[in-house]
Amino acid sequence: MQRLYDFLRRHPTWVDAFWAVVLLGIAGASVYSVNGARDHHGGLAASIAVSAVMCLVVALRRRMPEKMLLLAVATGLAQLVLDVETTVADFAMLVIVYTVAAVGAGWASRFALIAGLSAAPLAQIRWPQEHSSALGNVAVAVFQTVPFALAWVLGDSMRTRRAYFAQLEERAARLEKEREAQAKVAVAAERARIARELHDVVAHNVSVMVVQADGAAYVLDSAPDQAKKALETISSTGRQALAEMRRLLGVLRTGEHKEAGEYVPQPDVEQIDELVEQCRSSGLPVDFKVEGTPRPLPSGVELTAYRIVQEALTNTRKHGGPNAGASVRLVYFDDGLGLLVEDDGKGAAHELYEEGGADGKGHGLIGMRERVGMVGGTLDAGPRPGGGFRISALLPLKPAH
Repeated sequence: MQRLYDFLRRHPTWVDAFWAVVLLGIAGASVYSVNGARDHHGGLAASIAVSAVMCLVVALRRRMPEKMLLLAVATGLAQLVLDVETTVADFAMLVIVYTVAAVGAGWASRFALIAGLSAAPLAQIRWPQEHSSALGNVAVAVFQTVPFALAWVLGDSMRTRRAYFAQLEERAARLEKEREAQAKVAVAAERARIARELHDVVAHNVSVMVVQADGAAYVLDSAPDQAKKALETISSTGRQALAEMRRLLGVLRTGEHKEAGEYVPQPDVEQIDELVEQCRSSGLPVDFKVEGTPRPLPSGVELTAYRIVQEALTNTRKHGGPNAGASVRLVYFDDGLGLLVEDDGKGAAHELYEEGGADGKGHGLIGMRERVGMVGGTLDAGPRPGGGFRISALLPLKPAH
């Protein structure tokens, strides 16, 4: 049964043709019973011809609705001129009015309404009811006009409903595309965040390990105690880097059960002191001061401040030279947190802080600007007057509740 239903939906013209044949049979029988025995002037042939044309209108109504409407109107006018009274096949006029109102062009729908409302009055004028007053003929015309009006209203309502559902489908498709786009943006943002975190963790800790390893190799024979201390620093730094990388990779693992404490928490402002001590132990002199009254900060601001200081000190070790020193200032304002990291080294190449780096370099400063932008802050990075490098940032904040 479902296959038959699907077949009929795919071939609507066949369905219309079947009903057209049924209508033609009923109309032919009706015409012959009325005019067959007393036909002397071709009235039977004319009625059958009119019925055949009207049934053709039914058969092709969905394939070419506008043309069938014009054909039905022309046939109706021919009936008036040739004095061919209405037949059962004239029911096709109701069908074509509904069809054009539902699926036809706008002009055809309006024309169908006018033609439908005019059909019954013209027929009453051409073939008035015998033994009926003028008022009775008017009443009959009005009564016969109602089906045409209802057919047009029903078709127009179907057109409106289809347009509404089409709009809903279009909106659903648009929302689906927007959701896909938002999902892609979210994935890209998360990848960028993880890339910044990995860069900060790897760049800082590996640079400390490289410095300590070079120092240990240099004093291995002459000062074994210092070499041992450097190796211990390398070990602790490596463990810290591994713990942070586990935390970051844990974000990517979904559906896995993680034990409490398996991943270290995100670093915050309070851990900047430990970061400075680590840099000092690796041989980089750092002067660290906090101004204002420390207070709880939003987690995003905490992490951003820590990563800026971490990246700035890493850049000092990488670009400042062997005798560079650095200073770190944290200033708590009423509505923001200020950061100032300076060094007296030889500074970084111009393209690293202006153009974002060449040959894959300079991603640290790019990451700084992205982090600061995410919390609505400002960042200024560039060479100091008289030598060295300077990074200044202002992070807006609200008291944490």
